[in-house]
Amino acid sequence: MTDDFIVPPIVDCHAHIFTQDMPLSATAWNRPDYDFTAEDYLAILDEFDIAFGVIAGISLYGTYNDYMIEKLRQYKRLRGTVNVSTDITRQELGAMNDSGVVGMRLFLASNHFGEVPDIKNEDYQRLFRRVRDLDWHIHFLAAEDIFAESLDVLQEAGVKVVIDHFGRPDLDKGENCPKTIATRKAIDAGNAWLKISGGFRFAPVSDDISEIDYEFARVQEKRLDEYWLKTVGAERLLWGSDAPFVGRESSMCYKKALDAFAHAVPDVADRHTISQTALKLYFS
Repeated sequence: MTDDFIVPPIVDCHAHIFTQDMPLSATAWNRPDYDFTAEDYLAILDEFDIAFGVIAGISLYGTYNDYMIEKLRQYKRLRGTVNVSTDITRQELGAMNDSGVVGMRLFLASNHFGEVPDIKNEDYQRLFRRVRDLDWHIHFLAAEDIFAESLDVLQEAGVKVVIDHFGRPDLDKGENCPKTIATRKAIDAGNAWLKISGGFRFAPVSDDISEIDYEFARVQEKRLDEYWLKTVGAERLLWGSDAPFVGRESSMCYKKALDAFAHAVPDVADRHTISQTALKLYFS
């Protein structure tokens, strides 16, 4: 562990693992030319004295969860969320649960999964009930035009919800961003949490992302974290690295993600509370 980051988080709530030979989805926005295995990820956690990790279902590989599930069975310090279709059976979900899966990812954006489904339909309502019965959560993100409505549907279904990546708000709109307003409403209702992950993605997308770009991202991440700590408290926040930083590998690293977290949430007690929240939600 590095000397200038004395108190690491206990849980990294957002990372991806994959191999080059895994089948890509038809809508994959990136095609990694490298492996990032569970063993690679665990080595990084060990380097920074982080005890536990949560593997997020990755949109690039659609509903192919096999590699993740194999590694969740092997490494009990990992948990995961899966991408599934509505025709999955209760038995298949139960087997995933026994392997260490704790949630279902719901990413409602046409650029990642093609046509956006109607989650009010019978098939999704049945799936949400099964998620609820397993005490899983919905790992959620959506385009702005359906974001608030989708959260309302999930609340009516009675499922726990973890809103991903700050909700991907419109930074120019600040606290008045419709996503931010809907996120706060969901958290205030008592069954939702916000993942303050992937703050580095606030840096402009380019072929040559500079340190100035990442400084801009750190400022935005700190501003958002200050807002959420003030309005909902650390008890409703979760931190994730988004390793291995797909699409930003050449300019981003794990140490930068940890430093950005410490900068954005400077109070050690707040960071500890965020870790305790993660332990309860993912590992209890």
